[in-house]
Parts: sequence; structure tokens; C-alpha cells
Amino acid sequence: MKTIAALQAAVTAAAPFDGEPSDAELDAIETEMPAILADVALLDAQIMTIDRTPTELDERRIRRARRRVLAARRELANRSAVVSLSGGAA
Repeated sequence: MKTIAALQAAVTAAAPFDGEPSDAELDAIETEMPAILADVALLDAQIMTIDRTPTELDERRIRRARRRVLAARRELANRSAVVSLSGGAA
């Protein structure tokens, strides 16, 4: 009886995956990092109020976090638009 891995290796001709992200993937993550961190801050603010009624301070914290998310996404979209309009050189 042959194992699935042996059958798969015989059929698949792709290069082996080394488990590390490529330089392009790392650059994309670095570009999106402000938006990622803003999303994390929003989640933190929302998680703090899961098991209780939000106070006025909690509501302000969530509102500020939402604004940061929108601003970070807008910056990312504008940066992508500028790169695509300029042909990739920013």
C-alpha cells in the first residue's frame, strides 16, 4: 500500500515550499502594517466591552479606533492608487 504523500510527490512537480515568505510578501505586509495595527486596536477596544455595557469612555475609544482604521485603509488605498498610476515607482 502506497502512502498519500508518496503518490502526491510523484504527481506534483512544483518547487518545494521552504515555509518562509518571499521578499515581495514581506514588503506587502510591511506596507499594510498600519492598517493591520489599526484593526488590532479596534478589536482590542471592542473586546474590552464584550461582557459589560460600554461606558462613554469605551464608546469614544471604539469611535477613535474606527477612525484610525478608516484613515489607515484610506492611506493604503491612496498609496496603491499612486503606485498604479505612476507605473509602480513611488
